[in-house]
Amino acid sequence: MEHYAQEVKKCPVTGSELTPYINVIDYTVSNQKFQVKANQDQSILYTTPRPKDDDLGAYYKSEDYISHTDSKKGLFNSVYQTVRQIALKNKLKNIKSVHPNVQSVLDYGCGTGDFIRYLSDHGLRVYGAEPDSDARRIASDKNPGVVFSTDDILEKDIKVDVITLWHVLEHIPDFTGVLQKLSEKLNPDGILIIAVPNYQSFDAQYYKEFWAAYDVPRHLTHFSRQGMEKVYRAIGFEKVEEFPMPFDSYYVSLLSEKYKTGGMKPIRAFLNGWKSNQRAKTNGEWSSITYIGKKA
Repeated sequence: MEHYAQEVKKCPVTGSELTPYINVIDYTVSNQKFQVKANQDQSILYTTPRPKDDDLGAYYKSEDYISHTDSKKGLFNSVYQTVRQIALKNKLKNIKSVHPNVQSVLDYGCGTGDFIRYLSDHGLRVYGAEPDSDARRIASDKNPGVVFSTDDILEKDIKVDVITLWHVLEHIPDFTGVLQKLSEKLNPDGILIIAVPNYQSFDAQYYKEFWAAYDVPRHLTHFSRQGMEKVYRAIGFEKVEEFPMPFDSYYVSLLSEKYKTGGMKPIRAFLNGWKSNQRAKTNGEWSSITYIGKKA
């Protein structure tokens, strides 16, 4: 699978030259080696070389890549699906805490559509956008008439109160350009919610190149808390709040143990996930973080 495009040399957010940060292997599909490089202050990282846009889909074609499937087979899938159901309730709760009068939501990168189905069941008007045709078909079956491709949704004349990207931004090649277009679809008091992994968390520092949330080359960009503030500013927004995603440290640690040791070490993974959350309660560096942004 030698489908490489050009090297990434500059950070599109800060304009700084990139320098080597860590080397990581794609453990899910190709076993290829990729370099992750950092901008000047190491607030944003970039996978390089990155696959051509037309070739990216091949790196998602694995039963182990579970965000595009409803499968419950195996421990990882079962844990993921169970936690996802709990997370749906928390996501809606957090949305209403920052936008109590929310009426409409666009979920960009909706996967198999469970989130927008949950919102619809709770009385909200919803739209979903998903690039993967298989996942989009599943999402459409659950949510007829409101699921589109990520290209098509950017061309639609719609306005919503909230736009969400749950673990999606890291997959988008031109993420600043996409965010600019999405921001135009927000109502004046709208909010932009972005959830991404945090490579400055304890579990990331512990597992280093085996940290599952690097997930190269599917994750093209990697964000710190400081990096997300810069991303919001770059599109004319202000980051106003953060919410932790405490379940992620356990799941990511479980998968990282598999990459590091070749076997499942659930007790060790649970302890490392717990340690990560305990430290995050003090320093704010959770394994994954949900950021809330409003137009500046």
